[in-house]
Amino acid sequence: MNTATPGPATQRVKAALAALAAVDRPEIWITLRGTDELLAEAAGIDTAVADGAHLPLAGLLLAVKNNVDVAGIPTTAGCPGFAYLPEKDAEAVSRLRAAGAVVLGATNLDQFATGLVGTRSPYGAVRDSRRPNFISGGSSSGSAVAVALGLVDIAIGTDTAGSGRVPAGLQGIVGIKPTLNVVSTAGVVPACKSWDAVTIFARHLSTAELAMGVMAGGARSWPPDIRLAAPEKPRVAYPATLPALPETWAAEFHRNVGRLQSLGVEAEAIEFDAFLEAARLLYDGGLVAERYAAVGGFLDKYDGGTDSQAGIDPTVERIIRAAGTVPAHRYVSDTARLEELKRKAMARLEGFDALLVPTAPFHPTLAEVAANPVGVNSLMGTYTNFCNLFDLSAVAVPAGEVDGAQFGLTVVARTFQDAVAADIARLLEATPEAPALFAPALPAPVAAKEAARTGARPASSVPWPVAAGATAVPLVVVGAHRKGQPLAPQLEELGAAWDGRVRTAARYRMVSLDTVPPKPGVYRSDRGGAELVGERWLVSEAGLGRFLAGLPEPMLLGSIELADGSRAVGFACDAVAAAQGEDITRYGDWLADRNALLQLLK
Repeated sequence: MNTATPGPATQRVKAALAALAAVDRPEIWITLRGTDELLAEAAGIDTAVADGAHLPLAGLLLAVKNNVDVAGIPTTAGCPGFAYLPEKDAEAVSRLRAAGAVVLGATNLDQFATGLVGTRSPYGAVRDSRRPNFISGGSSSGSAVAVALGLVDIAIGTDTAGSGRVPAGLQGIVGIKPTLNVVSTAGVVPACKSWDAVTIFARHLSTAELAMGVMAGGARSWPPDIRLAAPEKPRVAYPATLPALPETWAAEFHRNVGRLQSLGVEAEAIEFDAFLEAARLLYDGGLVAERYAAVGGFLDKYDGGTDSQAGIDPTVERIIRAAGTVPAHRYVSDTARLEELKRKAMARLEGFDALLVPTAPFHPTLAEVAANPVGVNSLMGTYTNFCNLFDLSAVAVPAGEVDGAQFGLTVVARTFQDAVAADIARLLEATPEAPALFAPALPAPVAAKEAARTGARPASSVPWPVAAGATAVPLVVVGAHRKGQPLAPQLEELGAAWDGRVRTAARYRMVSLDTVPPKPGVYRSDRGGAELVGERWLVSEAGLGRFLAGLPEPMLLGSIELADGSRAVGFACDAVAAAQGEDITRYGDWLADRNALLQLLK
């Protein structure tokens, strides 16, 4: 008889299965996988980890929005008559499963991802995780609530107008909406193909980033000048006016702006007109034609007499059929108008690192949505609709409560500046309370990162775009470019990400150079050296080239060996400077030498 303790993945599955019964929220799911199948897959993952396999998501449970293919689970997009049985996983699902995540099931959604409320589904309206008479937010409703209740650790959503952010805001969780197409949309039922994005939900930003680093990559190339971090003191814009927000919500938003300012962030109000006009353009103009292009052919098979058999939601049907009447010239003219609005909006953001907005303007009840399904839904996208139209990246984080509702903020950054958005969002993230019915135990690698959360990226992690394939060159610095030192802003301007302390191999010596500001010089010596304390930054390829082009004498860049045997680009000095400088190798640390000098001057 085998009495061995089950591995983390098996324990997680068993706990979730027990919690499903306790929660009793069937409207979250369209399909749940069978118990035997889940336990067998979890046992296989536990065995692989015990045998030494590297599975960074081992022990995490995953829910998948049911417009995203999971092999063997019918893809319905929230419409029973549309269902088909995929033979393989969507690319996003495949990547997460290959890293050890176990799919618990497929989640409910606003039909064909058409909605921001979570009520437009023949499988039932998905209710708020805490207040069942309120909406969940949509269209990724089931995925968000499954995470909020702790039934799963991560969940896939999709986002065209805010579906991966609005439910995150209303449920008090994190939603990462990446730059368009850095996560493959292969195996995803399109909503508006030009502006669809695959997103991730989690209870904490570090968990969401871990999953996003696995899920993204291989679909859209990262640029060589990618920014990998926000500067130490970023500049953030926010709307000068806050339409659709109740007074108490607006006050909470401004309280969080003040919180950022207290942390040294420069926050400034900007005119928000171009963003709002683009938000309206998504559904009030010709761009909505893309919804008909996605699933209009399916609807055309049905008339009023057979719609009920297919399970077509009447509100969704009206929206999509109306989209089929948009003339081609309207789509072309509105696309051109969108480009004008994007130029105007980006001019408003000139000189800023990011834009801060409320995630949702308020939290309506199920009854309020039923009474005005289109009007309420339109207002929910006030601060989200523009994002994908402008090809921006965004991170939604919980930021507290207001009027009994979860209050969320979204940090929006430029195309490919996903890491910048995440860094600023980390400053705002409020840790949610543990769910009442189920508090999952995170696997060790994730738990370690959670324990390290201090408002800055954990030193042991890298920006998720790097994990997803963005090229980053490790640059080791020992003096004036260390974090908090006079020349560190030079690296911050390049979007470099600080990656922690390191030590060189014991084959280098260090001298003090007579420069302004003072700097150390490092050189390899055949007469012995010491392990020198340094710090590692991650720099884009283009950023490193710009840095090297501006490097003054007597400084050089070259390969340097670290104490762990790895190599990185590092600072050195030329032979003349090495011979003339004062040897300070005995200190082993430039900052220790500076401190010793200060003591002498006292």
